[in-house]
Amino acid sequence: MEKELSRFVADKGFRGKGSLCVALVVTQHAKTMGLPLDAENLITEGGGQVLGLGKIAVQSILLRHGIDRVLASEGGRTSRGSLNNMRMYVALLNDLYREQAGALDLDAIERFWIYRVHEFFAAKPFKIRLDASRSLRTVVGDVLLQAEERQKTTPGVYYAGAVMQHLVGAKLDCVLPRGALVHNSFSTADAPTRRAGDFLVGDVAMHVTTSPGESLILKCRDNLDAGLRPLIVTGKKGLPVAEGLAGNSGLGDRIDVFEVEQFVAANLYELGGFAAAGRRTAVNDLVERYNQIVDEVETDPSLKIELKR
Repeated sequence: MEKELSRFVADKGFRGKGSLCVALVVTQHAKTMGLPLDAENLITEGGGQVLGLGKIAVQSILLRHGIDRVLASEGGRTSRGSLNNMRMYVALLNDLYREQAGALDLDAIERFWIYRVHEFFAAKPFKIRLDASRSLRTVVGDVLLQAEERQKTTPGVYYAGAVMQHLVGAKLDCVLPRGALVHNSFSTADAPTRRAGDFLVGDVAMHVTTSPGESLILKCRDNLDAGLRPLIVTGKKGLPVAEGLAGNSGLGDRIDVFEVEQFVAANLYELGGFAAAGRRTAVNDLVERYNQIVDEVETDPSLKIELKR
């Protein structure tokens, strides 16, 4: 049974916090409702969420196993793909139930997922390697590349967006008075809100995104109507997209668009006084503040960065 579960984790990428929340809650449903399960009975009346999926339900399961850390602030409820994950996992449980002739050990399955939760909390951080021969743009870009690679193996978890947002936030904290910014978790920033942008600095509404789209340009138009100056920070691939969308909307000369590696690296040079020792200190300060932000607003410690010297 454990081999089947491990194969499922590997094949379906069931490693992220959203997937783990689904597995824990659906396993609990199997205990109370019995097997086999009907996936359609595990969908809320509105049809948009997994039945019972939420922070309280997930944390109550974790507490039974002595875990008081928060796995996900919304219990996986807002995770994209949770319904599909539920259906895949229900199919697996039903298959195992048939293979075991109705004698499936659900307590052992729950312990399997609890072990995966421990692995999740112990996940290794991203790494920055300081090397005098490498440009600061490369140092920043390497962290984002690590996030993109991890994202490929954990569908539905947007590591690159979270890392980009908190790197920009840390960079701003390093150049602005402490407390000038309000930081939010990536899931909060990614959700529809009435906030002017991811960060509001003076009259500048800053939007940090890996995938600029039409909705972002509409937000920028709202910023302009409100007397704010919109500024977009995005990746290499997003830069021409954002510029094209801004131009097509007639706002090309009213929206500033920056590529994130340049945006962060330029400040690191300035903060370091354009000296080797200063650059090392600036990078160290950036990473330290970034990790503090992750501690303050995120529940996934694997988002942290380890500075390799």
